[in-house]
Amino acid sequence: MEDAKALGREIARRGMRLVYGGSARGLMGVIADSALAEGGQVIGVITRLLHELGHMHPGLTGYEIMDDMRSRKARMSELADAFIALPGGLGTFKEVLEAMTLTQLGEHHKGVACLNTANFFATLRSLFEHAVKEGFMKAEHNQMLIVEDNPGALLDALGQWQAPLVNKWIEPLKR
Repeated sequence: MEDAKALGREIARRGMRLVYGGSARGLMGVIADSALAEGGQVIGVITRLLHELGHMHPGLTGYEIMDDMRSRKARMSELADAFIALPGGLGTFKEVLEAMTLTQLGEHHKGVACLNTANFFATLRSLFEHAVKEGFMKAEHNQMLIVEDNPGALLDALGQWQAPLVNKWIEPLKR
């Protein structure tokens, strides 16, 4: 939670806007609270169902209610300049990999970063390195992912990040 608070503070101090799923719960709720406490702008994009169930953060600077999860994710992607993941489960992994895939395919040119609290994302980094070693991933695509322990260093790295200029496709397998 301390890293989530520090990230929220740093986002607000830098005059950045936080766009997230709109809930008051979990680590993202902690980031939102921290950014708001520092006077930051926090926009929530929530599904109608989650809104009706009372999950929306009550103190947001702004929010949008979307019909479903797909439209919610698409809208958050439109509003965001980059993507940051904190430790989480399947949804977190899916979103990190989806954002990286869209960059790889050239559908957007937005950085993807993981706040490596307690070395949580080290095994993901190791998996990517293994995929490169085995020939399933290009090194440039592995290097797209920013993994930092410090919120300030993470935001600095995102600010300097550039999409790789490399063809997605790996040479076909010889049969």
